[in-house]
Amino acid sequence: MKTDIVEVTTRSSVVVDKAALRRESRRPQGRGWPRLGDSIAATVLIVFCLMALLPFAFMVVTSLQRTNVITIFLDPAKLELSNYVRLFTENGFGAALVTSIGVVVLACVVNAIVCSFAAYAFAKRPFPGSEALFWLYVATMMVPAQVTLIPLFTIMRDLGLLNTWVSLFLPVINAFGVFLIRQFMSSIPDEMLEAARIDGASEMQLFFRIVLPSMKPVIVALTIFTFLTTWNDFLWPLVSITNDRMQTVTLAVAKLQGRLLTDYGIIMAGATVSFLVPLIVYFVLQKQFVEGVTSSSVKG
Repeated sequence: MKTDIVEVTTRSSVVVDKAALRRESRRPQGRGWPRLGDSIAATVLIVFCLMALLPFAFMVVTSLQRTNVITIFLDPAKLELSNYVRLFTENGFGAALVTSIGVVVLACVVNAIVCSFAAYAFAKRPFPGSEALFWLYVATMMVPAQVTLIPLFTIMRDLGLLNTWVSLFLPVINAFGVFLIRQFMSSIPDEMLEAARIDGASEMQLFFRIVLPSMKPVIVALTIFTFLTTWNDFLWPLVSITNDRMQTVTLAVAKLQGRLLTDYGIIMAGATVSFLVPLIVYFVLQKQFVEGVTSSSVKG
């Protein structure tokens, strides 16, 4: 009797398995067909991406034409590189590019060093009143840059730093970098640092051998933020630089605007060059940038 029951159960399971196999065989192979909602969402995203890229494409195409009027009708037969040649030979854009790159590099290096040491003091070497001082320091980020423009200009003038690279990159150092690195640095276990101190490591050894190697993602993120802030800054270089040989890329592009007649082709050529440099930097460091920002927000 038990044998009959087992045979019936086995046969029924075989029948069920065959029915399931038939249903599976009728389904599309591979990863499956996309649903209608996914297709619509993908189409909408593609359309929005194309709309976002359209101004940049128009900028590049216009930079390859000699034109005094902006128009949506483009003639591919008239595309040439003469605007870029005139940009560097007649308008001194090469010197402005060198100045901006030098100022940006100094700003990124100095800002990373100063903010790292300050964040280490706030996160791992607390002192009486350090917490209140930190949040008071962070509160300075709410002060608009225009409010401190005149006092900053006065200080730079009295120190004799106007028309120098120092006056361009020194104001970039602010509380944002300290806040960003401190949030990331708070995730480093204090026990590991205490063990290193017991073994005789100094504070500088702790910082450079333990803390600093683990901060690479957030340092990259801060570097990109500093790069973009310094590269795109227009108001402060306009106030602090009066020597044409010290002008930055943003000032050089602004001076391409004519008083009586505007050559939009050469203006777009300058805008394209000034846009490509930070774009390349971001593409190279985008992985570390995303990792550093997410780590600072989550671990902090």
